[in-house]
Amino acid sequence: MDAAIKKIPYGMTDFESIICDNYYYVDKTRYIALVENTSRFFFFVRPRRFGKSLFLNMLSLYYDINKKDKFENIFGGLYIGKHPTPNRNKYLVLTLNFSSVAANMERLEETFNTYCKIVMDGFAERNAHLLGKEAVEKLRGLNTGTALLGSLCQSAQNKGYKIYLILDEYDNFANNILVDYGNERYHSITHGNGFFRGFLKIVKDYSNSVIERIFLTGVSPVTMDDLTSGFNIAANYSSSPAFNNMLGFNEQEVRNLIDYYKSHLDLPHTTDELISIMKPWYDNYCFATKALKEPSMYNSDMVLYFMNHYMLNKDIPNNMLDANIRTDYNKLRHLIHVDKTFGENASVVQEIVEKGTTTGIIADSFPAEDIIKAENFKSLLYYYGMLTIHGTRGPMNILSIPNQTVREQLYGYMVDIYQQATNLSLDLDKLNFLMYDMAYEGNWKPYFKHIAERLDNQSSIREFIEGEAHVKAFILAYLGLNSYYIARPEYESNKGYADIFLQPRLLQLPDMAYSYCIEVKYAKRDATDMEIEKLTVDAKTQLKQYAASEWILQDKGTTELKSIVLVFKGWKLVLHKEL
Repeated sequence: MDAAIKKIPYGMTDFESIICDNYYYVDKTRYIALVENTSRFFFFVRPRRFGKSLFLNMLSLYYDINKKDKFENIFGGLYIGKHPTPNRNKYLVLTLNFSSVAANMERLEETFNTYCKIVMDGFAERNAHLLGKEAVEKLRGLNTGTALLGSLCQSAQNKGYKIYLILDEYDNFANNILVDYGNERYHSITHGNGFFRGFLKIVKDYSNSVIERIFLTGVSPVTMDDLTSGFNIAANYSSSPAFNNMLGFNEQEVRNLIDYYKSHLDLPHTTDELISIMKPWYDNYCFATKALKEPSMYNSDMVLYFMNHYMLNKDIPNNMLDANIRTDYNKLRHLIHVDKTFGENASVVQEIVEKGTTTGIIADSFPAEDIIKAENFKSLLYYYGMLTIHGTRGPMNILSIPNQTVREQLYGYMVDIYQQATNLSLDLDKLNFLMYDMAYEGNWKPYFKHIAERLDNQSSIREFIEGEAHVKAFILAYLGLNSYYIARPEYESNKGYADIFLQPRLLQLPDMAYSYCIEVKYAKRDATDMEIEKLTVDAKTQLKQYAASEWILQDKGTTELKSIVLVFKGWKLVLHKEL
């Protein structure tokens, strides 16, 4: 790439480097004034890899008194550079990122204190010309985060300076403790005399004097709820429509990004083509009910991942999902609460996979022990970015799967659920091998016969496959993890098409020969042959209509469309037929 052309800032959180080293930046600086005009103590959560750390780094540079001489170089070409606020470069900025604290319960407090020591010693050294060398000396004999922060605050107060405190990933290590060690250990750090609770109490104590502003961010409000009696000063703006677009990219911002590179380089796709490729995978996030009529948000990390690959190779990535964005499986697996029974939260995931939506009230906060409650679990899925606000039903939110990236993760969770709860193990490599014959030879029966045979031999799963919806969810979960097709359930089109449409990944595999419409029918265990035949006839009528639809004809591309019906009687596949 020509050196004069801006580089893609994929994975970068150093704002100064992005601006000064010629990287492309989607200007979010107008939100500085909006944040400044709200509460002094700002609490904001968003899913991982959504641009939080970059935004915080931008804030730190904007408000850091030591960066005053660099203001024009860094911000001069941006919105805030032309519309600065009165508080620019006014504060001593202390940034703590608790993702750097390893969640080893036996050494957690030690690790926390060591991290605070490193950061706060550095802070004192950088600001020694303002606070005096005595501020550095006072820290030498202090080794706990609480004592270190208290000393720094006292030094700043003595010299008449104010602190802007930024807490990034505030919930990271605490939530890891919750998952890995359980509620009791989690409570030991967030309640009573717990060190984390004590640390935030010091923050609160000095918020009346030297700590003038706080920006607190993470992924979920769980830890904050447990800390509220010790730290009840931050206002939660996570669901405010004014800040819905603060992180992530809207479609116009994505379009401007593509247009910029197309104006400098000869690229093989149009802007509209690239938008149409990215949109189903990365778009459709809404974080505020009152922002439903506004443009939805793309995951910014995923867009940059895509563009980074595309600019280097001039083609579409084979894997549309950046491995770095995958939510930690163990965290949600714990919360799904899978044991030898199909727990309530597992049923919530199954409902979402089956229907694409669920309904509930998003809780602003809830204590850790209440996570396993279904209504809070739905909220947690929303905070993790696995669900998004799609609409309203009275006082409740309609929550839906935002895009294909998330849908594939949910398919993975469903497979985990079946495997953990039933000891059912299906070899995904073998399924992909069988699907090759589906994609290139039109030989689809071995794939479904393999799944059916495993089900037939696995008595422990039968109690979970007790209805058409469960059968569909099971098939969809495994179909969704293949390398040849995008498994699109009926609800995704919202037009009443086939139960499952296997859309060929022609961008990655242009020589694929076959695509599939699949209609899944279910009959009770005592169903007669006549009832089975009626289901087959119904499926034939439906599949004929589906195959002629404009949507299917467009998305099958150059492939030959096969329409097949699968009829389950109880948990057994009794008919598999091409129509």
